[in-house]
This record gives sequence, structure tokens and C-alpha cells, in this order.
Amino acid sequence: MAFAVSDELLGTFVPIAVYWLYSGLYIVMDRMEIDDYRLHPKGEDEVKNVVSKWTVVKGVLVQQGFQIAVSLLLFTIIGDDSGTVRKQPPALVIALQFIIAMFVMDTWQYFMHRYMHINKFLYKHIHSKHHTLVVPYAFGALYNHPLEGLILDTIGGALSFLVAGMTPRTSIFFFSFATIKTVDDHCGLWLPGNILHMLFSNNSAYHDIHHQLYGNKYNFSQPFFVMWDKILGTYMPYTLEERKGGGLEARPVNLGLAAQSKSD
Repeated sequence: MAFAVSDELLGTFVPIAVYWLYSGLYIVMDRMEIDDYRLHPKGEDEVKNVVSKWTVVKGVLVQQGFQIAVSLLLFTIIGDDSGTVRKQPPALVIALQFIIAMFVMDTWQYFMHRYMHINKFLYKHIHSKHHTLVVPYAFGALYNHPLEGLILDTIGGALSFLVAGMTPRTSIFFFSFATIKTVDDHCGLWLPGNILHMLFSNNSAYHDIHHQLYGNKYNFSQPFFVMWDKILGTYMPYTLEERKGGGLEARPVNLGLAAQSKSD
């Protein structure tokens, strides 16, 4: 007798598996001689980050628990009691659904993310938890306060799924892709040949700027495009420069703007 797993269960659990597998790839690379591609000197995370990596792991697992609960609830509400699997639309339609979902997710996360910086109460008690990682690393991508994870990531993901009208099967691939992109943006590396860096201006260097004190009010966009930052004046351009002692550093082009933001 064949054992079948529903698309809904795969759409719920595959992106979580992808998160840890892709993060694991960066953990392995971190132990290799890749210092020339680091955006921060090796070991700086141990100095600047105020939480342990074990604390980060536990925090991410809590968020993923909420993610599982909301996902299963959503699929239960919209599910068909007959058990019939929805037919996949043509490839062109799926591609369009991906674009719509990316736009919805980016829009939701930009405005929610920015508001969590503007509102001092929300920043102090909610969003600052993510910024305890001044030096980002891959498996810290979803290290957030549970409420932030629910609002920013889980609800944002649900809206993307619903507005795009994708099937549960399509969601497996979309959310796995979004997970890879989010982890990559926090990896702290600028690897040659990284196709995500070639396709998206929103990348590990772009997001690293936001994690620094001078970039705290800029580069809110995540995880795909930078359009809202550019449209609404929160875009901080940067250059990648070689750092003394090896590696790379994302430096703001407008140093005056960075200094003013740091002092605010």
C-alpha cells in the first residue's frame, strides 16, 4: 500500500526542513577557508551579538511552531473535504502567481517591518530581539520575537498564498524559495557566483547594512526586491570594499547620512 503525504503537509513542513538544511550548508562553509568572502571578520559574531547561538536555535524553533500551527489551520479552513487534489495551473500562471506572491510578501513585510522601527514601544519590546544579531548568520534569519514572527512572516506568508491564489502544491516551492532567500540574506557572506546576488539587489550585503546601527532606519525591504525602499526614501546605497585583514565590508555610499542616522 502506497504511503501518500498531502500537499498541505508538504507545504507546511518542507520549507522548515529547507531552512535548516540550507542553514546547515552555511554552517559547513563557516568552517572552511572562506575569510575573503565574509562581510564581518570571523568571530565578530561572538563579540557583537548579545545572544548565544543555542538561544537563537530555540527562538527559531518557537517561531516555526507558530508557523506550523497557522499553516495547518489555514489549510484546514480552505481545504476541500472531498480530499480532491487541486489541479495545477499552466506554468505561465504559476510564474505569475510567484510574482504576485513576491510582491504581496515584500509589501507586507516592508510596511510592518518599518512600523516596528518607527514605533518605539514595538521596537524596544518586539523587533529589537532580531537586532540583537548585529552580525547576521544563516540560521538566525528567523530569530524574532514570536509576535513579530507571527505578524511579519507567518501572516505575511498566508496573505501571499491567498492573494496569489496558488495551490498547496505550488506553495511548497514558493515558500521553500522564500526560505532560501531569507536565509541567504542573513548568511553574512558574499560568495562569488551566488545566483541570488545576481538576480536580486536585496541580498546579504544590502540587509547587513540594515543590521548596523547606522542603517537601522534604512533598507527595510525583504526578502526579494528593494522597490519600497527606493520609492519611500529609505534606500541606503552601499559599496562592497575589501577590509583590512581580509574579507569584505558593505559601506554606505553617503557617509554623512550614515553618521546622522547613527547619532539619531
